[in-house]
Amino acid sequence: MDGKKILFADDDPQIREALSLLLNAEGYETLEASCGKEVLELMDHTVDLVILDVMMPEMSGYAVCAELRKRYTVPIMFLTAKSQDSDKTLGFSLGGDDYLVKPFSYNELINRVKAILRRYYVYGAKTAEPNQVIHCCGNIEIDTNRSTVKADGKEVILTDIEYRILVLLATHRQRIYSAQNIYEIIWNEPYTYSSTNTVMVHIRNIRRKLGDDSQNSHTIRTVWGKGYRIE
Repeated sequence: MDGKKILFADDDPQIREALSLLLNAEGYETLEASCGKEVLELMDHTVDLVILDVMMPEMSGYAVCAELRKRYTVPIMFLTAKSQDSDKTLGFSLGGDDYLVKPFSYNELINRVKAILRRYYVYGAKTAEPNQVIHCCGNIEIDTNRSTVKADGKEVILTDIEYRILVLLATHRQRIYSAQNIYEIIWNEPYTYSSTNTVMVHIRNIRRKLGDDSQNSHTIRTVWGKGYRIE
């Protein structure tokens, strides 16, 4: 994954310097931002990963994430001292893909960066055949050649994780996937108890964006005690 461009933001100049040296040593190109507004100014479609400190002046990492998700599907990782499950749920619900709690080791950070880029660029296209158009429930159309999703003819902006969950379920109609199944396939990581909540947040986001936020969604149905499926 050498050569990928990573945009990171932290209001602490020492952390920015350390991250820059660390990521550059691994072969990544970096862009530094000292605040949330600077992230929005530097962001473009050449960026492969965004790393956001949550607690920044003027504009929090959460607020930046929400703004980025209006235009970009690039993976977003949060760095924060806030470790409550509610904080993580908020980050995921806004479109974050990973959440690393401070203090963390540099090895852990690099491993997370490599894992998220691997999920995005290596495993991201493996849930469906190229040039395939998938129709779900009449009004949902997935074009795997362009990696786009439409609902009632209008394009829906999904994050990379949300898109791959939807494609996974849509390419295996009627099959029930548990939260563990989904997490291990999409995140390519061992399942833990807290992973269920992560999956649930992403499923809820997909439903909301497709215009159906209920557990009895016509797009992604909840099969109680078993998991999720698309009919």
